[in-house]
Parts: sequence; structure tokens; C-alpha cells
Amino acid sequence: MSGWRLRSVLARVRAPAEVRRRRRQGVSAAGLASSAVGGAVYGGEPVNGYRVLEQVVNLPISTWRYHWDPPHVRHLGPMAQDWWQAFGVGENDRTICCTDANGVALVAIQALHRELTELREEVAALRAQVPRSDPGTSEPDGIGTSGA
Repeated sequence: MSGWRLRSVLARVRAPAEVRRRRRQGVSAAGLASSAVGGAVYGGEPVNGYRVLEQVVNLPISTWRYHWDPPHVRHLGPMAQDWWQAFGVGENDRTICCTDANGVALVAIQALHRELTELREEVAALRAQVPRSDPGTSEPDGIGTSGA
């Protein structure tokens, strides 16, 4: 028996019946692969990244395992009901589509990048306003002098 075929047989033997059934339907515990390519989707709307970031910050996250997982297996993430309440994306409040999870993560990363860039620019502007100290003194120019 070839290596790939043996792995396939072993995967079917180890996987619970419900998992095998869902795999045949194209579903896995991790979700479906995204086919969101230009021309295959419609109704695109812009997203407020700062709002999504705030929703991510407030999203309850926990560790858990599926009832078919062995006791040593743990997953990390939100519950589908909390996800649905926070973002309202996907098909229902029972599953989290990997495309939606990736999208939320990417939008939140973009919002964090914008915030970081804005803060860096603000810090640079503030630093430019602070007088430089003379190398021979420990105090910045004009600070701590009486002016007389």
C-alpha cells in the first residue's frame, strides 16, 4: 500500500464518524478554504478598522476542546455566538468561517498599524519641539534658567 493511501486509511480510522462526515461535505474543524477572488464575490463594502479592533478587544477568548477531541487537545478562540454578536458575519451563530476570522484579524492589524504610525508621528513632532541640550550641560537649553 502506498504512503498516501495508508495515511488516508489511518486518518479515516482515527477520525470520529462526525468528523469524517463533515470532511466529505468539504468542512473541517478549521473551516473552509476561501475562494474570495475578484469576480467571484459581490457587495464589497469598506470596513471601519478601528471599530473592528474595539470589537476584537472586547471579544471573550477562551481555551476549549471539541467533544470528540482527546483530552490533551486544546483550541484557543472565541465562541461562535460571541463572534456572531460582535461581528455579524458568516452564515450563522454556530460556526466561525476561517475567511471571516482572517478578515477580522487583518483589519485589526491594519488598524493597529495606523494607530502605531500616528503615534510615531506624534512622538516625532513632540521631540522636535523639545529644545536640544548643550553637550556640556545636563539641562536642556532655556529650562531651569532664571533668564537674568
